[in-house]
Parts: sequence; C-alpha cells; structure tokens
Amino acid sequence: MSPVADTAVRRHPRADALRNRERIVAAAREMFVEHGAEVPFDEIARRAGVGNATLYRHFPERSALIYEVILLVLSRTTERAHEAAAEEADAFAALRRFVHAAADERVGALCGLLSGSIGRDHPELELTAERARLDEAVQALFTRAQDEGRLRHDIAIGDLVIGLSQLTRPLPGTACMNLDRFVHRHLELFLDGLEAPARSTLPGSAVTMEDLRATT
Repeated sequence: MSPVADTAVRRHPRADALRNRERIVAAAREMFVEHGAEVPFDEIARRAGVGNATLYRHFPERSALIYEVILLVLSRTTERAHEAAAEEADAFAALRRFVHAAADERVGALCGLLSGSIGRDHPELELTAERARLDEAVQALFTRAQDEGRLRHDIAIGDLVIGLSQLTRPLPGTACMNLDRFVHRHLELFLDGLEAPARSTLPGSAVTMEDLRATT
C-alpha cells in the first residue's frame, strides 16, 4: 500500500471497522448494565461477535470503552427527548414518553459508570457538552409541561432525574435483574405523582440539576 493510501485508511476507517466498533460499544452497554463495568473483555467481544484482538485494537483501555458507552447513552437519550418534544402535542405526554424511552436506553446505568474513573486521556469537554445537550432537552420538556399546567410546580428537573435514575438503576450480577419487567409499571406510578394538580405536599425543596451536580 502506498503512503498516501495508508494515510487515507488511517484518517477514514473502513466501514467494517466502524461497524465492529459500533457492535463493541453496543455489546459493552448491554453487559455493563447486566454485570457491571468490570465484565471481562472477552465476554464483551463474544457478545459483539468480534475477536479479542479487534476489541483491544479499538479500546486498549477499559476506561476508553466506558467513556464511549457513556457518550452513546447520553446521545441516544437526548435524541429520545427531541423526538418526544417534536411528536407529542400534549406536554405531559411528551414528558411521559421521554421517561419511558430513557428507561429503555438504560440511562440509570450511567450512575455507576460516571462514579468511577474514566481516565485522564478522554476529552472532558466532549462529555460535558453531551451532558449539557441532554440537560437542555429534558429541561425544555419539563418547562413546557409546567407552563401548560400539566406538571406540578413544587418540583424541579432534579426530582425527575432522581426518580428516573432510582427506578432504572440496575443491580448487576444479582437475581434482581428479573425485576426489569416491572420498571415501566412503576415509572407510571412515579409519573402520576408528578402530574398536576398535586395530590400531596412534598417535604423539603425542589431538587435542581445544580443540587445533583454538587453531590457527584
């Protein structure tokens, strides 16, 4: 291969290499949810349908793979928020649709991943920007529902995030994984408590995203 062709390959990965990378990240996302972030790489490779060498070529360090999974979940969850906002005329229906979609994306699994170290060599600005996109999209759904009188006013977006995270957070490697089939049922109970008019008086004050950031 000529130097020019070699440079082109390195700048523009082949389609099969990109597909392998996507399969690895998708498989890792599933297995991190099921077994935690320390699941063996060979198990991830087997789930992805690639060889160990292919996995290590794309992700020589575990922290790099965790980082890509976090970005994937954040990005996909943001898209679910935009879709709900664009396609649902009723503000609370849009918020309800997003909450269930975020549960399917397994956004609760991010709590465990973000609490660990993802290394110092990854672009923190990229992660910060992706989180900001998600915060903005969810805040828009939240504000719209409150402005239309469909969402109680004694709560803030942090209350929504906490409830969603608690109800969708997995318990890796335990028999409780079969409780997943009840998630959407209990999300409906949670959403009923958010809808206006309020049916109870809440203790404490509304939780903001700033409050959540201060505790992580």
